[in-house]
Amino acid sequence: MTASNRQSWQDQLRRRVKDVQTLRTSLDMPPDIADDILESTLQFRFAITPHWMELIRHSRAAYQQVVPSGNELLPSPTDMDDPLGEERDSVLPNLVHRYPDRVLLLATDHCAAYCRYCTRKRVVGSGQVPFSRTKLQAAFDYIAAHPEIRDVLVSGGDPLILNDAQIGWILDSLRAIPHIEFLRMGTRVPLFMPDRITEELLAIFRRNHPFFLSVHFNHPDELTPETRQALNRIADAGVPMGSQTVLLRGINDDPAVMKSLMHELLKCRVRPYYIYQCDLVEGAEHFRTDIATGMRIIEALRGHTTGYAVPTFVVDLPGGGGKVPVAPDYVLSRSGHTWRFRNFEGREYEYQEPAREAEAPFEISPSERTAILAQLTERAIGQGIWG
Repeated sequence: MTASNRQSWQDQLRRRVKDVQTLRTSLDMPPDIADDILESTLQFRFAITPHWMELIRHSRAAYQQVVPSGNELLPSPTDMDDPLGEERDSVLPNLVHRYPDRVLLLATDHCAAYCRYCTRKRVVGSGQVPFSRTKLQAAFDYIAAHPEIRDVLVSGGDPLILNDAQIGWILDSLRAIPHIEFLRMGTRVPLFMPDRITEELLAIFRRNHPFFLSVHFNHPDELTPETRQALNRIADAGVPMGSQTVLLRGINDDPAVMKSLMHELLKCRVRPYYIYQCDLVEGAEHFRTDIATGMRIIEALRGHTTGYAVPTFVVDLPGGGGKVPVAPDYVLSRSGHTWRFRNFEGREYEYQEPAREAEAPFEISPSERTAILAQLTERAIGQGIWG
């Protein structure tokens, strides 16, 4: 890409809408709505890139995700400051070690734009987890001292708002640790700021393979021509992509909308990975559906479209319990070694397990083995396979 293109993503960052007056003027909002938004911004920062501003003019789904709302101020008894218990599992201020073989590394607390349902509302945009080589080096030292860690997810905030030198240093440092097998990065930048996906950035990805990108899509409207081009550039660089979608009331809690999103993602070479039940974060009650809604969506996908288009529906358990899959119940009954299932059409089928117990493996004597081999050899010669 040219130097002018390299600057375009930085220009997008500089020209973000970050105050209510500019937002009101840009979208021609009534004063009462603007006042409602202003009060919400006192609790959670907002910023919207020019690319996304263009999208929200004609997409309600895009608007609802980033524009503050008075609903964020309505208290709920289920609200939690740290719904996933990340602070409990933080071994360092920017490093979460919950699962045995992988860690979450927070590279920055800033994003290109701020989602209103963000699970890290308590820190995102706050300056509490700034990019710091000193603090990141301490995280690298911890990872290097724990050989059981084989997988690192770099997230934030959004790490792709950092410059190429910073991103390159992070990934190169992690790749230099001998026991690290996989590097992953979580981002919404291809949606909010697709010009950020430059050839220089892709070169950093290539030299750190196997490298995976987790992108976060919630609605088909987000797949603009510019974002599709960015995703194609990433895929052409050999970077596998998986999408993480949050189930959001009034945005994607419709099986037809979700199926369309999954199909469009696959066309961009993004594998649907997770659908998340919306976390119990403060100010997001109006986004949350019941869990049964997610199960109905999976049921509308499983068997009704290609398996690649069916993600796993998970609940990230409050308090740091981790992700657990939730699926429609296709098992009707079990009696001994007989299982009874229903399929995607509602038809019932039986499956018979082997009667032999798993802990009693099949064994034959040497003489039985010799006799069986003799029979097989005679049969092969008779069929002209041998001889």
